[in-house]
Amino acid sequence: MQGEADRQRELLDVESVAGHLLEPGSVFALLAEHRDRLFPGELFADLFPSRRGRPSMPGEVIASVIVLQALYGHSDREAIDALTYDLRWKAACGYAIDAKGFDPSTLTYWRRRLAASDRPQRIFEVVREVITETGAVVGKQRRALDSTILDDAVARQDTVTQLIAQIRRVGREVPGAKDLIATVCTRLATLTGQDYDQPGKPSIAWDDQAAREELVTALVGDALALLAGLDVEAITAEGGKAADAVALLALIAGQDVEPAEGSDGTDGRWRIARRTAPDRVISTVDPDTRHAHKSRERRQDGFKAHLVVEPDTGLSTVCELTKANGAGTSDASVGARLVTADLTISENNDENGNGIEVLGDSAYASGDMLDELNDNQWRPLLKPRPLRPAVEGGFTIDDFTHDTAAGTLTCPAGVTRQVTAKNYATFGTACRGCPLRERCTTSAAGRSIKIHEHAHLLREHRQRAADEGFQAAYRQHRPMVERSIAWLTRGARRVPYRGIEKNNNWLHHRVAALNLRRLLAMGLTNTNGTWVLA
Repeated sequence: MQGEADRQRELLDVESVAGHLLEPGSVFALLAEHRDRLFPGELFADLFPSRRGRPSMPGEVIASVIVLQALYGHSDREAIDALTYDLRWKAACGYAIDAKGFDPSTLTYWRRRLAASDRPQRIFEVVREVITETGAVVGKQRRALDSTILDDAVARQDTVTQLIAQIRRVGREVPGAKDLIATVCTRLATLTGQDYDQPGKPSIAWDDQAAREELVTALVGDALALLAGLDVEAITAEGGKAADAVALLALIAGQDVEPAEGSDGTDGRWRIARRTAPDRVISTVDPDTRHAHKSRERRQDGFKAHLVVEPDTGLSTVCELTKANGAGTSDASVGARLVTADLTISENNDENGNGIEVLGDSAYASGDMLDELNDNQWRPLLKPRPLRPAVEGGFTIDDFTHDTAAGTLTCPAGVTRQVTAKNYATFGTACRGCPLRERCTTSAAGRSIKIHEHAHLLREHRQRAADEGFQAAYRQHRPMVERSIAWLTRGARRVPYRGIEKNNNWLHHRVAALNLRRLLAMGLTNTNGTWVLA
């Protein structure tokens, strides 16, 4: 059952004794005075439907600790130490000077309850409701989108380490698999003398390519033999940790390897592939973490945090954490989903008659994103993606005339071709002897162009972006989102947990805490039970 806060203050209650020392306008002072209004007991009533059992901690105390923990980047133990020894934390949570903090495992228990509930981000939602009540974003019709990579909480593993670790995990998670491994997974022991009872890499001549390929062949052979010896279909149907372990082993056994040189894949000889799988698992400890490239030179491993920010105030109205790469994780696809789900956006125009404007860099200027904004009749202030001509310094797609009504494409030389059902326009023999050929194509077969599904929207957007008014608005409002990204990552560049779900919940708590701090900087007060900005 859920615990209840005692409204009768103790003799040594920190807020009574030293509350005047709290910095006015701080999150500590806000929680000390209004934590019960922000996080009332009924907010968490559904987490404890039964009235039986030992009372848990009061919801307002747990929520206050979670907010402060996310704001200051503490671990569970560090947060409870702060609650025990830091008077500001005691005042914020209604503790007495001599009161001891609760066990750190209680935070884990509450996070699990929240994650399994119908409203896992309710703390974030409460703060967003405060934003709405204050009117901080009322009439502000601009939303800026951005994302940043957050480092994962685990070490990256190479192919050899992953295969050994995952075969060992299958032995732990799948009933009977440990005995099967001892029987069928003998190639590693035969080659190196090390079996799967021992973790870590075996001792081989690592500077010898042939030795490395022999090791990879042995590991992949053992993995495939283990999978062949298990009833994978039955294990998958049953689900749970065993199914996850088997599925991950199958993925790892195939994502990084290819047939060895001179092999067709049927003789059991393998080597590390000379390419990287686009959605490569990089750790068996956290299968959700991924490679990410901020630039050609800078690579990070982790997750991607996406924000929707009101640029004038710096308040984040929607957020989400995803894999760093893979299907459905691009900035444009996530950004379109988040901004259209923003509950703080009013469908009405602002006082100047302007509609909703969405700002973002070129990563957001995809055809699908523009189509989504066009359907909502919102104005995209997105930096256009640069056009890449087939010949350096030559013609781009904007030099061709696309007649969508007639379904034709006309090249700079005036040759018109019909666009096929698969959206291709092929000029072929018309390119022979064309005086503009050197600026158009180097293909012996002539120029062939794939027409994007939303080519007309992309073209219109590039033309719109050349307008001085567009550029002035973009330069004025788009960079403001970097401020919110800086607040998010300061002292919190590394996520604290494993997996998307836990870290997504943490991101929402982190953004909620930052929003509270930003609202306080804007003058947040509570007047007669109503949240207002001074």
